Amino acid sequence: MHLAWIDLLLLLLPLAVASGWLAARLDQKHRPSGTGGEFPSAYFKGLNFLLNEQPDKAIEVFIQMLEVDSDTVETHLALGNLFRRRGEVERAIRIHQNLIARPTLDKHQRSLALLELGQDYLKAGLFDRAENLFLELAEIRLHTEQALRFLVHIYQQEKEWDQAIAVSRRLARASGRNQDDVIAQFYCELAEQAFSDGNPALARQFAGEALSADRNCVRASILLGRMEVGAGRHREALKAWKRIEEQDPVYLGEVAGLIAASYQAINDGAGLYSYFDSVLRRHGGVALMLALADVIRSRDGVPAAEAFVTSWLRRQPSVQGLHRLLDLNLVAADVSVQTDLKLLQGVIAQLLEQQQGYLCQECGFRGKTLHWQCPGCHRWNTVKPLPGQPQERSLEKLHG
Repeated sequence: MHLAWIDLLLLLLPLAVASGWLAARLDQKHRPSGTGGEFPSAYFKGLNFLLNEQPDKAIEVFIQMLEVDSDTVETHLALGNLFRRRGEVERAIRIHQNLIARPTLDKHQRSLALLELGQDYLKAGLFDRAENLFLELAEIRLHTEQALRFLVHIYQQEKEWDQAIAVSRRLARASGRNQDDVIAQFYCELAEQAFSDGNPALARQFAGEALSADRNCVRASILLGRMEVGAGRHREALKAWKRIEEQDPVYLGEVAGLIAASYQAINDGAGLYSYFDSVLRRHGGVALMLALADVIRSRDGVPAAEAFVTSWLRRQPSVQGLHRLLDLNLVAADVSVQTDLKLLQGVIAQLLEQQQGYLCQECGFRGKTLHWQCPGCHRWNTVKPLPGQPQERSLEKLHG
């Protein structure tokens, strides 16, 4: 049977205590004979508690041992880390604070203790204290990459996007790994905020900064399109949304309805049909097929749309396409047939519900709303529409 990580830590803790105790004794070169050579009885007492599945009592014993003999930094760190992982953050903070207060720590030991204490504060929600410790570590250039990652996490939690951008750039230099796609998302957050505050000019500037950081930022293109529509510039909106085909065509379904609305706003039905027909030929996809079916229905009528969807389904069967075909059949069906069609449509709708939504490519999180930052693993740019996701998306669902 595999032991849980908590059990493993509990088993390693007495080893850390013992090894630290032995190391401390070996360092005492001039020690009177017959003194301090044996393991303290408390060690065996704590080990006995562990063997009898009484970890809380064992931990208390090891704490008392540290209070009597605290020569080893590793034991403090192991015990504090254990408390934090168990959710006993206050005890972890106390242990790490006591460790930092020791004047005998060298620079490396103190920086390691600061890193652990910063994580304690972070776990406790004391962001200001954690921020100060991580800033100190970043300045003294010890554990820099870890400290900067924690700072980015803090600034995201507090929605301090300017700070998140600045620290992410430092992190890119420290780690040697590009952070441009994440920085672009932070600019998009600033753009969303400015747009909500009624400052479209500033919002447009931030969206432009996002594209400057990452030219493949789909979110920035969606935002710019929305801003152009708000200003009545539908042709400019179309340019922004059409850019998505080059950035990541899997997201085209997210703006298909918006594209259709802008074409209609400028009375360009021919351009609307031509665009969806060409992009469908290049990329395929159920969402684009459904968008073109709507265009055909509006231009040529229900029978033409029905024939188009039927032809598509013969080549590429899908639940989404079948559901749309039933919709079209219901329009012209006799009353006697409509009941059966609606019953079948209900069954198909249940199957459709299982195939819709969005999936994180990293952790497998699945949801009904498009999140630019995954709620599961908190990574950016990892959530993608599932195949066949319908194109009708409200603007609210396009937010972070």
